[in-house]
Amino acid sequence: MRIVILGLIIIFSFFSCKDHDYVTIETDMGKMEVMLLNTAPQHKANFRKLVNEGYYNDLLFHRVISGFMIQGGDPESRGAATSAPLGTGGPGYTIPAEIGTPHFKGMLSAARLGNAVNPKKESSGSQFFIVHGQPVTDAELDASERSKGFKYTPAQREKYKKVGGTPMLDGDYTVFGEVVKGMDVIDKIAATERDNRDRPLKDIKMKIY
Repeated sequence: MRIVILGLIIIFSFFSCKDHDYVTIETDMGKMEVMLLNTAPQHKANFRKLVNEGYYNDLLFHRVISGFMIQGGDPESRGAATSAPLGTGGPGYTIPAEIGTPHFKGMLSAARLGNAVNPKKESSGSQFFIVHGQPVTDAELDASERSKGFKYTPAQREKYKKVGGTPMLDGDYTVFGEVVKGMDVIDKIAATERDNRDRPLKDIKMKIY
């Protein structure tokens, strides 16, 4: 998965609620609210820092795959020509892996370079994806456990079967947020028509504050 998972304006805003921070994402397709997870404190702090700096303003969701994820955060996507290859940009640093939370539908996860050049599974400093995923069966979860060498809890299995996700990413990417309202917006963005590089034909811009 490369660093990597036109007209819409997406707005992120932070607000606090006791132990958690929440992100409100407003788009022409609807609104999502995302809870940032305390289980990935370095990723959470970095995301907030970039938001406060206006880093994400006018960047694109440059890679969209229905049944998998929607991805953005490449600084090179700002004002990029339709023919421009995207997915390799970042702020010039990576974040140490904080892997543990499964990739259920609606999870906010950090993109990264592949294991061949990134054996420590460090995350991109800015690129992220939101899991779209698809229904998951017990057989698929059993296969994931065998290949990755860990066990899902009964609650995790039930959530995967109920809401879906992408278990093949578990143990390899850091999840640092969860959509708690507006899951239908993920479906709408994931269904966007795209080119042969999975870039939406119509730019989906984001503005974060």
